[in-house]
Amino acid sequence: MDEVVEQVAILSPSETPGLDPERLAELYTRLGARDGENMVCRAMEELACRLGQADRFYEEGDLAQMRKCTRALGAIAGEIGMTGLSRIAIDVVQCIDDGDAVALAATLARLARIGEGSLYAVWDLQDLSV
Repeated sequence: MDEVVEQVAILSPSETPGLDPERLAELYTRLGARDGENMVCRAMEELACRLGQADRFYEEGDLAQMRKCTRALGAIAGEIGMTGLSRIAIDVVQCIDDGDAVALAATLARLARIGEGSLYAVWDLQDLSV
């Protein structure tokens, strides 16, 4: 058991955010360019805020508020075509419901990674449409 480790593997999880650009196009068509952009910008601000809140609730051990926050985050993400983020939010809620602390920690970390990547991806899609 007293083995010396000479090599340490550093894991760098990498995953492409799941986006549905057609969902964004549908929003812009339905609401118009200006209102669509306003809605997406408000949603992105709300998502960024809720990602931070979910992490804070986790650190505080307030799983009831974390569950509520994450469910709302998933719904908002789904509305603007962030399908990957929406699915992961559902997974986080499931981990809370199952009482699986290890899975919750891992899935919350994934939510943060994909959340950040999704926000950048939508922002880049908006830049392309201007």
